[in-house]
Amino acid sequence: MQSREQTFAKAIYDQVKTYADGHPRDSDERKKYGSMAHKLPILVRTAGLVQALAFVHSRDKPPHKELLGHLAQIVADANSDTFLRKSREADLPEYIYLTERTMLALKWYKRFAQSVLEVETTEGD
Repeated sequence: MQSREQTFAKAIYDQVKTYADGHPRDSDERKKYGSMAHKLPILVRTAGLVQALAFVHSRDKPPHKELLGHLAQIVADANSDTFLRKSREADLPEYIYLTERTMLALKWYKRFAQSVLEVETTEGD
């Protein structure tokens, strides 16, 4: 039996590795995906889950949409639209649960943005 950390780490690594394999090393797509992976945990802490997810969704850039879709799959086993709806409509205990799961997942996205995508905090848009 694996811990939630292990389960998230493996699934997120697979997502990020697949994304990296589909985009050249110095591509803008990799930088934008990785940059948002670095910024999103801070945004969730400062603005809240719903606002942070809405911001990423509103960016309307393919790498950001891809990250949001990946995050939705990991956190809520759903697509991004369903994840956005769940975060908006959740009662307080579920909202806190979604936020905690999101922050745990984002920790791994940030780590793999550095190690797999080779995107540092200062890169991207």
